[in-house]
Amino acid sequence: MSSSTTTLPEARPETDRRRWFALAIVMTAAFMDLVDVTIVNIAIPSIQRESGATYSQIQWITAGYALAFAAGLITGGRLGDIHGRKRLFLIGITGFTVASALCGFAANPEMLVASRILQGGMAALMVPQVLSIVHATFPAHERGKVFGLFGMVVGLGAVSGPLLGALLTEWNLFGLEWRPIFLINLPVGIAGIILGRKFITESRAPRALKLDLVGVALVTAAMLMLVYPLTRGRELGWPVWGHVMMAGSLVVFGAFVAYERWKTAKDGSPLVELSLFKVKSFAAGIAVQTVFGIVMGVFFLVWTLYMQYGLGWTPLRAGLTGVPFSIAVSVAAGMSVQKLVPRFGRKVLQAGALTMAAGLLVYIWEADRYGADIAPWQMALPLVVMGLGMGLIVAPLTDAVLSEVPREHAGSASGLINTVQQMGTALGLGLVSVVFFGVIDEHVTPSRLPAEYVAGFQNALWWVAGVLIAIFLIMFALPKRPRQHVEGGAGDEEDLAPKAEAPEREPALAP
Repeated sequence: MSSSTTTLPEARPETDRRRWFALAIVMTAAFMDLVDVTIVNIAIPSIQRESGATYSQIQWITAGYALAFAAGLITGGRLGDIHGRKRLFLIGITGFTVASALCGFAANPEMLVASRILQGGMAALMVPQVLSIVHATFPAHERGKVFGLFGMVVGLGAVSGPLLGALLTEWNLFGLEWRPIFLINLPVGIAGIILGRKFITESRAPRALKLDLVGVALVTAAMLMLVYPLTRGRELGWPVWGHVMMAGSLVVFGAFVAYERWKTAKDGSPLVELSLFKVKSFAAGIAVQTVFGIVMGVFFLVWTLYMQYGLGWTPLRAGLTGVPFSIAVSVAAGMSVQKLVPRFGRKVLQAGALTMAAGLLVYIWEADRYGADIAPWQMALPLVVMGLGMGLIVAPLTDAVLSEVPREHAGSASGLINTVQQMGTALGLGLVSVVFFGVIDEHVTPSRLPAEYVAGFQNALWWVAGVLIAIFLIMFALPKRPRQHVEGGAGDEEDLAPKAEAPEREPALAP
């Protein structure tokens, strides 16, 4: 996503009034996307029971969205820079609304998976325009207040998504079971389309980069070749072609890197600015973002299946159980940015990784001790500890990754951070077949099956805890203190764009 923006004449009275309507519209759209990411997990058991979806189709309902979003995110931002952010926002929200209707009326699991992939692709057109429109509409002295409001939207989306999904599933409105979790987007999307046409002012970047559709195709193919065999392999008995595809994905990734080098030399507009990886802190930060995405992809899907299948809880009980986690994330995120990171720097992020790992170990111990009799209040301790750890990481991580990136590449770097996080999430969802479903014996007696889910949950948590230790070690390559805390760079108007882009996808990590 390019950080270049065209600032509009805020002094005109009609612009001054209309821009707040525009802000409400784009933030509502962002909220709709954030909730849609978190709302689905809680309804997955209901989707499987009603539609007869296989385990691999369950994974693709979530992974397909993440993969499509990741593949189109940078291109969506560039399309807005070239053809107009308002135009791309309206195309994106229209497509997102149509895809939501297709999800809600899906006749079978295959249609639902395809509709979710379309929904993720449309989100990739819509979401990058949100903060670009804000930058183009509001002067620098007002952006702090605007991004404070955006932070509130992020927190609200993180908490309300699982609860809203649980309520809509539990209520079974009009006998539609899980379908209202998608259909609720229709009135919101239609209102956004109508009001967006009226109140959002068009803007473009004066020096937008060209599209790199070949780069998008190569990286998408490589991810599909890696994720598809992971999700299907267990059900098919791990055939040879799956191993060949996964090995071949490395070849395609290599071809992608070679092509990006050629594209850089040709016209200077690659999908990924490879020179960024010469900055040690950025390369390490991208590794952290990717692996952290894997952690979240594994944990949140497995956690939902554990509570509803292993413990037999209702969606509402499972949704309410996650509230302490969301609150802890919000509290720790605010403290980390405002007080802790300016004083302790990188150590805060590393403490977050170790704190999350500690929470997971407590969770594993409780799952083993209490088995299927564990109560929500007993889960509160490990969830709060995990939430505090996650909050210490997600809020300051982007600043740490971007702190040594050259200013002219800040926009590209922020777009890449969001992209790899989503790709990591898609990969994590694919790995659920190995670390969770691979442990479960589906052929045992029905009375024994809940215990199988508990065992799978514990196995998955051991893997996640191990990965968090690896993240802790990788973080040593991050700068000891993000540059803005040393130089006071937060007040630099030119730096506002890249720093502000970071929160766009953080809510995808919420439960």
